[in-house]
Amino acid sequence: MTRTMFSSIILFLAMGSTACGGDSDEPASGSDVALKLSKQAIEAPADGLSTSFELTTTQDWAVYADDNCKEWVTLSPANGTSRSATVNVRIAKNTDYAARQGRIVAMSGTARAAIDVSQQAAERPATDPSIKGPEGYELVWNDEFDSGTTLGSSWTHEIWPAGRVNNELQAYVNGTSPRGDRVTEIADGTLRIHCFKEDGKIYSGRVYAKVRQGWKYGYFEASIKLPKGKGTWPAFWMMPVNFTNWPGDGEIDIMEAVGYQPDRVWSTIHCNKYNNGGTATESRSTTLQNAYTAFHKYALLWTEDKMTFYVDGKELLTYRDDGTGRDAWPFTAAFYPILNLAWGGDWGGAQGVDESFLPATMEVDYVRVFQKRP
Repeated sequence: MTRTMFSSIILFLAMGSTACGGDSDEPASGSDVALKLSKQAIEAPADGLSTSFELTTTQDWAVYADDNCKEWVTLSPANGTSRSATVNVRIAKNTDYAARQGRIVAMSGTARAAIDVSQQAAERPATDPSIKGPEGYELVWNDEFDSGTTLGSSWTHEIWPAGRVNNELQAYVNGTSPRGDRVTEIADGTLRIHCFKEDGKIYSGRVYAKVRQGWKYGYFEASIKLPKGKGTWPAFWMMPVNFTNWPGDGEIDIMEAVGYQPDRVWSTIHCNKYNNGGTATESRSTTLQNAYTAFHKYALLWTEDKMTFYVDGKELLTYRDDGTGRDAWPFTAAFYPILNLAWGGDWGGAQGVDESFLPATMEVDYVRVFQKRP
């Protein structure tokens, strides 16, 4: 009982010090500034919205969109000295098949107030009959890269310094280099992941599908045109959503290639029992005559007891659960897909790098995920 009473007192005090928004007549907490916003929430359709809200205060003020919505919410004006103002809000079109949320924050002196912003997901178009997976499987997620110029919110850029993994020479950045050159872009219906040198440093892109739950089992396919040149190391691969250690939690490399082995592609699995052992059980490769000039389909069919890897519909590697436990088969949890273009590193740079091949580009026509029908 004592703990309950103490908690209630703390809760009461906390409520008294929490910033508030909306059209309350009480001043925003934290000061005596009478900061008021005419709205508490804005709900936008997927096609976007232009709206406004009224701000009144007793001091100079500023407004901003928080990190969750700053890429798709624009505010004008963003600050002012008048004691009342109309702030225009523009919410961009949502092209992703997931709803999104954020907050607009207003500041005046030490006072704060906020408006919750939400936007509906884009309506998923009717399934293209030409998009087919294995018999008995249905399309559950895909990106055809056929709209916009940059990746949508279904994807996240990794931000890593050079050398963090595998002694790779590139830094992965959040979309653009320090000069503003893009490491990823969408053009002519494909995703391009660029690797280039700028001011003596190498930059590239590594992106993963931002689908919170990931997928446990299914058919995963991407159509990719590979970059050419000694030093390149492109990959289409998967990691567990709830990752704790490597290789114990597993890694699935649907496609990897290194530029010093022209036109050769690999499929590989990693776990405690098999990890870079070079055996035919865990990894196999094949040669393509035009990997740099044409798109090829790289795919994985993953069930509860085996994984089969394909190149252009032909089986390359099948890895089975041998029944010995997690060290050999940690593939019982959800994974998510990753696309990246590395430069150099333990494997990509094993025979050196040739910077005359920079800039290099990995081109992706689509990524698709299918799962078995219930």
